Amino acid sequence: MAKRIGIVGGGPAGLMAAEMLSARGHAVTVLEAMPTVGRKFLLAGKSGLNITHSEPYERFATRFGAANGHLRAALDAFPPDDLRDWASGLGTQTFVGSSGRVFPTVMKASPLLRAWRARLEGQGVDIRVRHRWTGFAPEGLAVETSGRAITMAFDAILVALGGASLPRLGSDAGWVGALAERGVDIAPFRPANCGFDVDWPAFFVEKFAGAPVKGVTARSAAGTIPGEFVISASGVEGSLIYAHAAVLRDALEEAGTAILTLDLAPGRTMERLAADLARQGGKASFSTRLRKGAGLDGVKAALLRACIPDAAALAPAALAAAIKAVPLRPVRSRPIAEAISSAGGVRFDAIDEGYMLKALPGVFVAGEMIDWEAPTGGYLLTACLATGRAAALGMDRWLSNK
Repeated sequence: MAKRIGIVGGGPAGLMAAEMLSARGHAVTVLEAMPTVGRKFLLAGKSGLNITHSEPYERFATRFGAANGHLRAALDAFPPDDLRDWASGLGTQTFVGSSGRVFPTVMKASPLLRAWRARLEGQGVDIRVRHRWTGFAPEGLAVETSGRAITMAFDAILVALGGASLPRLGSDAGWVGALAERGVDIAPFRPANCGFDVDWPAFFVEKFAGAPVKGVTARSAAGTIPGEFVISASGVEGSLIYAHAAVLRDALEEAGTAILTLDLAPGRTMERLAADLARQGGKASFSTRLRKGAGLDGVKAALLRACIPDAAALAPAALAAAIKAVPLRPVRSRPIAEAISSAGGVRFDAIDEGYMLKALPGVFVAGEMIDWEAPTGGYLLTACLATGRAAALGMDRWLSNK
């Protein structure tokens, strides 16, 4: 029997739930506060829309840290290959990039979103933009639209309002109070996939702010990962930094200090590097020795000096060791409003296996408003879609049993 479903939030999790529930014959209304749905989805598409990752699934499923076990059932039911098939069904073909990341062949998000919205509307989904949820009402939801306060009655509700990153796109964690005052346990929000402040020397910032650092590896408790990052006016940012962000953030919070160890010459062994440096003449400048003996110049050479001020005085073997293990010392995470994603949110202990809030029967949650995090690389979007799907199926079961 068809039920009235209210979905608060028009991001990937909410739209996926709307697709699943409308396909099962329910009357679905999506309420979105912003002028359009999928705004964060579209922003991600500006860099190519990395929708998922092609690595072996058993590895993929371990990318969610402490939430691995909680998310596993949802991911098993909608793994990366199924996501690619789903996108294909909407007319968006995908390809695997050199890093293993999966992108639409058109390298845009808008065609996929347009086709998705058309499918949803074709299935009867009522999408209402500029409808801001303001809290619960005895009949269902309190909503503000066009300066008016209205109430909307539903048989079940899904809240999928995202975390606390990029609030200008709608993910501002404004929902926390409405759930917390009803007994929902919520972990504090923290930045994830974020940049970090570093106390750079003035000379370094003046010359190299905005410069990319390519062809390096970075080591932390997250592992040894190759890639690149960018020097910012305040510190560092970029994909290689984001891969280590959770470890660095946690270390700063728990111990007040953190180190990211950089290998500026990953293509050379330490022994070869020491020998190449030893062959440089004693009268050569330090810059020349680095360039000819280690292949370092520009931002890499300056980064070595900034992180190891006495590097010029080191003997070849010690200098080689320093180049292979440069200690980058972040001092704090950048603000959560700048982060790509956030950690924190509704704790898994507060929801059942169908993603329903234990404290609020009939109210379900999905996406980034739940307490999980993942690195960039397609993991975030995949899990948002997978949890939206899982919450929809959980709601459908609950309504049938009810």
